[in-house]
Amino acid sequence: MSLESVRQFFAEHAPDIDIIEMSQSTATVEMAARVHGVAPGQIAKTLSLKVKDEVVLIVTRGDARLDNRKLKAALGAKARMLSVDEVVNWTGHPVGGVCPFGLENPLKVYCDESLRRFDEVLPAAGAVHSAVRITPQRMAELTQAQWVDVCETL
Repeated sequence: MSLESVRQFFAEHAPDIDIIEMSQSTATVEMAARVHGVAPGQIAKTLSLKVKDEVVLIVTRGDARLDNRKLKAALGAKARMLSVDEVVNWTGHPVGGVCPFGLENPLKVYCDESLRRFDEVLPAAGAVHSAVRITPQRMAELTQAQWVDVCETL
């Protein structure tokens, strides 16, 4: 039902945005970039983290890595990645389809500054074969995300 929750989210908040469904999996950055014909950096990956007792999502460009020092400075504590089961339980989305839209639970969303380099990014849309095309600014507005600098680009 994850794709359906994302579909519902866009129906309510941004009916002008269409969900793109592909026959091939887009579960990894490399697969998504190839299928959509974009650079890996343009894929907006959503990372699920636990900081102290709070679960948060960080959306960053596909070819970036979290910088633990920057992350701790921005969020005030060390963070750990959620397990596959925790990701599904908290977001309602499968790994490879995690996005900041249509979440199972209300979670704080952060967007990494690295996304601002693109006019358009492609985050997943709740399934391993779905995505949306959206400006980074609009994604941040729709998810009430806070902008942070927590990544290093490779």
